[in-house]
Amino acid sequence: MRSFPERRDEAPAAIVRDWNGWCPRRQYSAQIRPSTGISDGYPNVLSDALHEVLQRLENAARSADRPTPRLLAVSKTQPETAVAELAAAGQRAFGENYVQEAVAKRRNLNALGLEWHLIGHLQSNKAALAAEAFDWVQTVDREKLVPLLARARPDGRPALNVLIQVNIDDEASKQGCAPDQVPALAAAVAAQPRLLLRGLMAIPAPVPDSERRRDAFRRMKALFDETAARFPQADTLSMGMSEDYPLAIEEGATMVRVGTALFGSRPKKTER
Repeated sequence: MRSFPERRDEAPAAIVRDWNGWCPRRQYSAQIRPSTGISDGYPNVLSDALHEVLQRLENAARSADRPTPRLLAVSKTQPETAVAELAAAGQRAFGENYVQEAVAKRRNLNALGLEWHLIGHLQSNKAALAAEAFDWVQTVDREKLVPLLARARPDGRPALNVLIQVNIDDEASKQGCAPDQVPALAAAVAAQPRLLLRGLMAIPAPVPDSERRRDAFRRMKALFDETAARFPQADTLSMGMSEDYPLAIEEGATMVRVGTALFGSRPKKTER
């Protein structure tokens, strides 16, 4: 059984992904899977789940006459083997909630050339580490983070892609800036040459009423359109998860964050 290739250019061709985050299915995952005792059926389950989700994204976008959004696979607390299997099936972009967990995954899976997004709350004392470990930070919600990320972004790396997290439903228990704070925060990000403002991100309140969620998505789309009109580089509206991404697509999401529909139930969280 082969170990992970040392360099990206030594990896199987299908591991190198296009910008949209997926390519046609290729069955060679046993070549890159380390010995973990996982059954032979495991890669097929993940591959099938990925292609089912991608098909649903395409169907929802077609029905709503919208462009198909990018898929971000939420891999927080998932084993590296599962990430590698999903990468072998064609997925390129992965979302992590915990900075230190992502640092380890990126190091160990570096040969796969994956794209890493921070989608969890970012503490100020982890900003420097996040600026090095991630390609995208989707959870910038206060101006204090902006210079910390900019100063720590390594020279020679592309500018760090940034999304502003918005607390669209004004939930006391949820992170994110207020909608009326977006213009000032967007301007602060756009002023930093080591950061690239890419748009907005939101997690609406988990209400059972689909129309209330739709309303939150619509308000986010209006806020995104206002932001993009002022900052043309803002091209990403990240909203919608496993339970509501079809609704988010209908209302204009350009990126959806899906975990459970891909990986199944999440392993229990451990101390970090």
